[in-house]
Amino acid sequence: MAFHSKYVCQQCGYESTGWMGKCPECGTWNSLVETVVSIGKGQGIKGKRGLNTFVSKPIKLSEIKQITTKRISTKISELDRVLGGGLVPGQAVLIAGEPGIGKSTLLTQLAASLSTGDKTSSTVLYVCGEESATQVKVRADRLGVKKSGIELLEDTDVDSVINTIDGFKGQSLQAVIVDSVQTMTTSDLSGMAGSVGQVRECAFRLLKEAKSLGIPLFLVGHVTKEGTVAGPAVLTHIVDTVLWFEGDKTLTTRVLRAVKNRFGPTDEVGVFEMEDRGLRPVDDVERVFLEKDQKHVSGSVATSVMQGTRPILVEIQALIVPTKMVIPRRVAQGIDSRRLELLLAVLTRRCGLPLYDSDVFVNVAGGLKVTEPATDLAICLAIASAYFDKPISAKIIAVGEIGLLGEIREVVAQAKRVKEASRLGFTTAITSKDFDYVGETIKKLLK
Repeated sequence: MAFHSKYVCQQCGYESTGWMGKCPECGTWNSLVETVVSIGKGQGIKGKRGLNTFVSKPIKLSEIKQITTKRISTKISELDRVLGGGLVPGQAVLIAGEPGIGKSTLLTQLAASLSTGDKTSSTVLYVCGEESATQVKVRADRLGVKKSGIELLEDTDVDSVINTIDGFKGQSLQAVIVDSVQTMTTSDLSGMAGSVGQVRECAFRLLKEAKSLGIPLFLVGHVTKEGTVAGPAVLTHIVDTVLWFEGDKTLTTRVLRAVKNRFGPTDEVGVFEMEDRGLRPVDDVERVFLEKDQKHVSGSVATSVMQGTRPILVEIQALIVPTKMVIPRRVAQGIDSRRLELLLAVLTRRCGLPLYDSDVFVNVAGGLKVTEPATDLAICLAIASAYFDKPISAKIIAVGEIGLLGEIREVVAQAKRVKEASRLGFTTAITSKDFDYVGETIKKLLK
């Protein structure tokens, strides 16, 4: 079968043999993308409707046999949690994150956990596209990885990589790791590495090979300045799982989120700590985001957030200072700044706190980003505590959503959050069952 390339407009479908800056059909700039076209048997046109010579037949849903898929444990507890219990044979996983956040470190540890010391029994192929094999060896020595079951391949030609994968006959190939997919190229396209056509075609060929052999595939993806996966949007659509590795590089905490997962939930997170010997899974998450010996100072309130099926206790910190500017500053770290503006309006109008002449700073300790409204009550109490300069007991946990009327609303899994807080030593829970409005809560605790 022969291959050649052509340029296809992603807006209107116009085809051209050469690249043009502007599509002559729809007038869209830079929409012509190089695409591989195959010419061979079975590609002919039959009839006026343009049907291929091979026609698939529909299958009744009731006739399809259900297959129980056995998952493969990565032996990394937090990674298994995010994946939904482990890897599925032939699963394609795309891992993205900022440079230096720890993607290659995590994959090196993954290769060590999936491989064994005996080369003939369990092998992991690590394709080095960005780094040399020597650089990967230096990282492996730092992590204490010395297993012979890891084989490194310095190559950026995707067809050569696929031939190497096919060459593992008689060996148990556990996984293939490609670092990164933006460095892969194919000679069937003339575009540079990282272009839309190259990334799409290389990812498709690697996925097809992994699916046919039933081997888990891990692809490392670059990110843009806006914080999204670089390359075509189809890259995130064709893979089975998209994992997002995030965290403040100045801190040791790293959070792994599942943005997309065909074989598990998308609301689970894995928490890691970056140490000298690599990433360590954190089982007791409250130790990371909540101080054990919390100081009795104003502006600090504990709350609980749900990360998948696991409640995590975090500390909300607030600071109120007189402003020296015409428009006071509202600084939010770890929460939505627009949500903070809404809660400040409720405190000003419904609770009588004159915050219009003060700078307000709110932070989620530990670097965790919180998006759910269950932390509204804790944020309001922390701001009020900082305003009156009166501390709230460290044994109190606040969980609840605040409406525009100042009412406290019940949140999802409220009982589960309170139960977990009670297990960790919190004696008093402030929820919608105890108070109806945030104003009366502030009067009860601080006035």
